Amino acid sequence: MESFVTSRGGQIWTISEGTGTPILLCNGGPGCCDYLEPVARMVTDTAQVIRFEQSGCGRSTANPPYDIEACLNDMENIRVHYNVDRWIVGGHSWGADLALMYTLRFPERVLGFICIAGGRFHNDREWHRLYAERKDVGLETLPFFQYPPNMEVNRQGNVSWKEYIQRPKLWKEISGLNRPALFLYGGRDIRPSWPVEQVAALLPDAQFHRIEDADHHIWTSHPDTMRELVRNFVRRVA
Repeated sequence: MESFVTSRGGQIWTISEGTGTPILLCNGGPGCCDYLEPVARMVTDTAQVIRFEQSGCGRSTANPPYDIEACLNDMENIRVHYNVDRWIVGGHSWGADLALMYTLRFPERVLGFICIAGGRFHNDREWHRLYAERKDVGLETLPFFQYPPNMEVNRQGNVSWKEYIQRPKLWKEISGLNRPALFLYGGRDIRPSWPVEQVAALLPDAQFHRIEDADHHIWTSHPDTMRELVRNFVRRVA
């Protein structure tokens, strides 16, 4: 069921499917519309999966600013709208970073979190060089986007993220985050995995799974493997 959530004076597009343990999914970008329906369908028989489009993206109204604080507040307003006490928060790519940041901000609201091809807090030049080189030679195929990306949302989101990761106590906060976590990464992802592996290793209760021969969008080539890992995690947390 689709629903618009009022947040900060704007309207956030959301959709809820299934019943059971609540799960919020955050898509990548920043600035992309929702494309995570195939991931949601992996667990909608046992979970209530809520997807949304960030302010200014897809069907959501433009409502700047588009920084991390605004994103986290929008996510909290979605939780209140759906009358959820605690939920699993998950995301893909930059959406995984956002899920981790939400968990750090509102740990009391989170049962566990899932990071698919993301969950990093590094702005490393070597990482960016390797990613750009692999992208430029066409080593990645993007999924279909129903709506074009909002590049202003992308710009503001990236600026805010770079400020966020400079917080002096960030790594201490991560090391003390006592929530179950699942990290999934494709062995053929053009983005180096080491920053995500470092975060997973620092967390007290995290699993890191590398899925060989999978790229950034793991569910397109390895849906069965991903479905099993996600379902097992949701069962464990629930």
